[in-house]
Order: sequence, then C-alpha cells, then structure tokens
Amino acid sequence: MRNAGAVERLRALMLRALARQGFVEGRNLVLEVRTGAAAELPALAEELLATKPDAVLANGSVAIAAVREHSNTVPIVGAAIGGDPVAAGFAVSLARPGGNVTGSLMLAPELDAKRLELLHQAVPTARRIAALGTSPMAARENFAQVGEAAHALGVELSAFYAEVPADYPAAFAAMRSTGAQALAILSAPDFFTNASTLAALALEAELPTACEWREMAEQGCLLGYGPNLAELYGRTADYVARIFRGAAPAICRSSNRHITSSPST
Repeated sequence: MRNAGAVERLRALMLRALARQGFVEGRNLVLEVRTGAAAELPALAEELLATKPDAVLANGSVAIAAVREHSNTVPIVGAAIGGDPVAAGFAVSLARPGGNVTGSLMLAPELDAKRLELLHQAVPTARRIAALGTSPMAARENFAQVGEAAHALGVELSAFYAEVPADYPAAFAAMRSTGAQALAILSAPDFFTNASTLAALALEAELPTACEWREMAEQGCLLGYGPNLAELYGRTADYVARIFRGAAPAICRSSNRHITSSPST
C-alpha cells in the first residue's frame, strides 16, 4: 500500500472478509505490508517476494506490474485492477486469464467516463470541466476515456495532476486560473484517502466535484459513483482464499498462509 489510509481499509475490510473464510491474522495468516511511492514499487516488490509469500495483494495496475516483473509464479491478486488487464499483459483473456495474476476488475477508465457524464447531468451549465489525475503515466488510459466522453458531451476538458497532497493547492489554483466550472477526480487510491482535503479545496474553488466512491461523497464531493467497497474487498478476499486452498496459481508453503501487500499508485 502507498499510505496509511489504504492500509486501514485493507485491515478493516480485507482482513474481515478473509476471517469469514477462516483465515485470521495472528492465527493462520501473516500479513506483511510495505508502503512507498510509485518510484519505489520495483524495489518494494522485490523485497516482498524475498519473504516467499503464498500470495501478493497488489492494489492497482502499476503495483501489479512491479510484482509481476520479478515473478511469474507467485500468485498476484489485484485488489482493484483499474484498466484492461489484457492490454496491460496481465491476462491472455478475461475468460481465461492464464499466468499468475487474478483479482477484481474495476474498469476504472470506463467508470471515470461515466462519472463525467453524471457530473455533466448534475451541472449541465458547466462547459469547462477539469479532470484531476495523479500523473500522466498512471492516468493515461483514464484520461483517454474521459476525453472521449467530454468530446461526445461537447464540453471542454482540461487535465491536471497532483501526485501527493502537497501538490493539491497548486492544482486547484491552476483550475481556477483556467476558468474550470466543475471537476472530475479520477480513480486513484490516494485521492480516496485524501477525499476530505480534496473536497474542501473543491468547495473553496467553487467546483462541483464527481468522485470515485460513495464514501468520498460522504466526505464532501458532490457525487460519488463506483462499486460497493465492502463487496469489492470481499470478492478479492475470495480469490485469496481460493489460492490458499490450492486453486491455481497457488504456491502454498505451509499451513500458515502468508500474504503480502504491495504499494499502490
């Protein structure tokens, strides 16, 4: 995981779901967590794999790629595979993935495009809409889908980036200077963790905002649209439990199941 908020969600939801499947931390489950920025992912992935885990839980496509670069045998479970896993090289096909990657597919770029449509419905007078991503590389596919949606809606879309909270004020200042009238915050774990800060800045900038999760709307965004978080983690936990019980591509080294969690972007 990349930050404390993501780790808290993992413990609150993922471990609870695994416990219902009979895997309890401290009893027959060992959880090791590493945190770090995107640039640190390859080194952290190598460090985690050195612990010889039964599975690696990777939150996001960049994290999955970092782990997979170092192993094509250790099972990798994507907690939230945002983009197309086939295009990313994680799977041969959606029906028969093959390889050592499995997990929950979110179709994040498509959902980001849908959020833009919902934002436009909520604020139909907004003709200039800002879209906030973490970085050009991480949000490339998302911006492509959102750009197509903006073109179809006949609105002007401007891209802004903020990789860490310290970047947020400058990003919002830039939005105001370009005359943005609404804001679509793209899918990113860090944006979820910092939802209240982003919502406060959007309110200050008078930008109606669409966010990824219902919980983000509860913290101040105008609207949130996305999967049920508890159900998403429950489904991911089911994949992990299947691997622990021997489903391919399981590598179980002992009765004490060992799962590591890689950083997200």
